[in-house]
Amino acid sequence: MSDTSNDSLRQAALAYHEFPRPGKLEVRATKPLANGRDLSRAYSPGVAEACLEIKADETTAARYTARGNLVAVVSNGTAVLGLGNIGALASKPVMEGKAVLFKKFANIDCFDIEVNESDPEKLADIVCALEPTFGAINLEDIKAPDCFIVEKICRERMNIPVFHDDQHGTAIVVGAAATNALHVAGKRFDQIKVVSTGGGAAGIACLNMLVKLGVKRENIWLCDIHGLVYEGRAEDMNPQKAAFAQASDKRTLSEVIEGADLFLGLSGPGVLKPEHVAQMASRPIIFALANPTPEIMPDLARQAAPDAIIATGRSDFPNQVNNVLCFPFIFRGALDVGATEINDAMQIGCVEGIAALARATTSAEAAAAYRGEQLTFGADYLIPKPFDPRLSGVVSTAVAKAAMESGVAVRPLADIAAYKQKLDASVYKSALLMRPVFQAAATASRRIVFAEGEDERVLRAAQAILEETTETPILIGRPEVIETRCERMGLEIRPERDFNIVNPENDPRYRDYWETYHAIMARRGVTPDIARAIMRTNSTAIGAVMVQREEADSLICGTFGEYLWHLNYVRQVLGDRKLHPVGALSLMILESGPLFVADSHVHLDPSPRELADIAIGAARHVRRFGLEPNIAFCSKSQFGNLTEGTGLRLREAMEILDNEGHDFCYEGEMNVDAALDPDLRARLLPGNRMAGAANVLIFGHADSASAVRNILKTKADGLEVGPILMGMGNRAHIVSPSITARGLLNMAAIAGTPVAHYS
Repeated sequence: MSDTSNDSLRQAALAYHEFPRPGKLEVRATKPLANGRDLSRAYSPGVAEACLEIKADETTAARYTARGNLVAVVSNGTAVLGLGNIGALASKPVMEGKAVLFKKFANIDCFDIEVNESDPEKLADIVCALEPTFGAINLEDIKAPDCFIVEKICRERMNIPVFHDDQHGTAIVVGAAATNALHVAGKRFDQIKVVSTGGGAAGIACLNMLVKLGVKRENIWLCDIHGLVYEGRAEDMNPQKAAFAQASDKRTLSEVIEGADLFLGLSGPGVLKPEHVAQMASRPIIFALANPTPEIMPDLARQAAPDAIIATGRSDFPNQVNNVLCFPFIFRGALDVGATEINDAMQIGCVEGIAALARATTSAEAAAAYRGEQLTFGADYLIPKPFDPRLSGVVSTAVAKAAMESGVAVRPLADIAAYKQKLDASVYKSALLMRPVFQAAATASRRIVFAEGEDERVLRAAQAILEETTETPILIGRPEVIETRCERMGLEIRPERDFNIVNPENDPRYRDYWETYHAIMARRGVTPDIARAIMRTNSTAIGAVMVQREEADSLICGTFGEYLWHLNYVRQVLGDRKLHPVGALSLMILESGPLFVADSHVHLDPSPRELADIAIGAARHVRRFGLEPNIAFCSKSQFGNLTEGTGLRLREAMEILDNEGHDFCYEGEMNVDAALDPDLRARLLPGNRMAGAANVLIFGHADSASAVRNILKTKADGLEVGPILMGMGNRAHIVSPSITARGLLNMAAIAGTPVAHYS
């Protein structure tokens, strides 16, 4: 890397840490503190009640305080990354970063604690004294062999999990990568020869993990800066190294590497030479984990052994051995069952969970985060990526289960499957709200046709549909393109075997389709030639014809193109007096809860009758999510204070609803703040008919609805489910081009619910 690039990276990193405010952490309150009543509960006198409960039963601290979800990252700064002994204060950016990773990946609150204490026994005393504050301790960047002493003392004296991540986190991820590397190479733990360089904390822990996984201790050859660790050696030895001493007269890496199946490097750059690789067994496994420069660069290793399976500690090569795959999730599982320690069973559970996830189909979210990388299980994809959202559910559940089975869980879970669902829901923001929809969809096996069947998001959604629902996906597209893309993305599904395809270029139903379309459109200027052309080129029209012919139950389209273009063909083919587009309803999932917005797509300037129909449709669909609709008609006008603009039409819409009589709550016209703030609304119109905050906002102009929808997405981190096309009897939905594969899965569940469930 050039000096200019290095300087640019340095400045960017410093700016990241300094702006917009120094550091990477802040503390936020989880309860309101807005008035005297809140203060009396949060502090004196109300806080005494929580104190007395904990005094009577210490386990209630997990109910009344943050302790059950609070981890301390503790370091004395004696072995920080590749920087060495830089001291406690200089280590703080690293520890803050570790705390951020805890929060980001597992929603665990964390304080970083940097301690000026180099004596391991005194440091252990300090850590042990912190037990009342924290639910678990993560020891970090403490030099060997001091780290062994600190961890041993803390584990013996403390009744909460103590985990030295540099040791065990690295060992767990190495164990998972080794499990899958051996799977690819066709080898077994109990048959391989292992050669390792680096006798530090991480290296020793990795070797211990390999032994737990089945490697024979006599088949492990450990080298350090002084050469082979052998029986009788006195130089730079400790009990941890001595456990792997060999009775041998060999002394160098060159002498012991012959026939090795696995090289494990946690030492320094250039330690493993190409000639060493050439001496290894066939299909050698090389874990060169020194950072930033590995023991051997992957290109050099492959020159010596083209079939080598290689992992490093770097993100710019495949198979990065990264502790973030482990530590957030092992702590998540441990905290959730009140584990008193993190034992071998929990660590093995973590290994197995990580390894199994890599062998499964790659998630759409991970694929999006690592666009352009090949994420198909094999030599270049041994372990999942850190941004795979399934890690929390899979790995934390495996850890929690192991803790319960090994007897260290103080608060065992009653339902492990429900626990995994809860973890998944915390990652997938839509999971909890979508549960009633998925449950309703599970009662019927509906056929969902996707107009853009070649789109990567559609293919990933089709895989998820087959795994998670009873629905049958039908894809419109070219079979050879779909086949190739499924293989490239590592999807297990295949055309015709797992789902049906309609090939616009060559389908035996082509004549039936164009004749059906022509029969519908003959009196609207569509000639047979135009009908033939449309049925060759327009996948939305093809999908609509399939639904019309009852060859599919619902159409999903819109992953590219303009909404109204798709709507035109949906309306042409599927619309009639009974079924016609009423409006588009978007569910925005916010940190504060769900909020529905309508109509941003179908009607630019809806009439009073159309607004009333939008409200009726919205109420029906909101109930599909297990919620009771609270509908606000929103305008610049506030309860009749303006005599122009959309307020007039909104008032007329309310009159229509009043005259018809409906069983849902609606109120208006009002500003958005009045809709969402009951106290403000009560001051403006005492005795109004709505209780609480509105959960549906209906606007008198599409520009307003669209603006609110997009602001919520971009500035409030809202996750959209939809838009849901109302009024079409669930026969068609038009999504937005920005939709994700998970969003398509959600829409398939909505489309997969029979009308009887919500009409």
